[in-house]
Amino acid sequence: MSRNYKFYDKSGLYFVSFATVNWIDVFIRQVYYDVLANSVTYCRKYKGMELYCYCFMPSHIHFIFRSSKGEPSELLRDFKRHTSKNVLEAIKNNIQESRKEWLLWMFARAGKKNASTSVYQFWQHHNKPIELWSEKVIKQKIDYIHNNPVESGFVLHPEDWKYSSARSFQEQDSILPIDISGF
Repeated sequence: MSRNYKFYDKSGLYFVSFATVNWIDVFIRQVYYDVLANSVTYCRKYKGMELYCYCFMPSHIHFIFRSSKGEPSELLRDFKRHTSKNVLEAIKNNIQESRKEWLLWMFARAGKKNASTSVYQFWQHHNKPIELWSEKVIKQKIDYIHNNPVESGFVLHPEDWKYSSARSFQEQDSILPIDISGF
């Protein structure tokens, strides 16, 4: 792994992105988004996650966050482990999931290629953490995160994407609260 992609300052503010294996569009159903939102809520309450910006896309996630416990790597590891287990369970139990067999086959196929995975691999292993060291870089990453659904053609305006903190930045209701101080 490159030196640019490690958590050096354990109490630092970080931009991270991580994706499902093969960039599979999993998060297209409300039940799967709910798993992500509930996991973030749990991590904020019990794991010391300070969340400043986020965007859930169909195949990947962006965060600007800090670990108040000084454990950013462990926090993301636990988040990814918990969400993968719960999303896979939701897929298995979703009688309306038309892609069930294909999704489970793809995650099992990815798991077979990885010696450290028992059955399924849901997330790609890297998080690509980038420490945010200046207001200019923070603003750049916030703009990147919030414009991701616009650039992907899902919405015309960042605040129109339900699964993003762009709404909070416009003082509108959002699915997840964010921390507004601490930059």
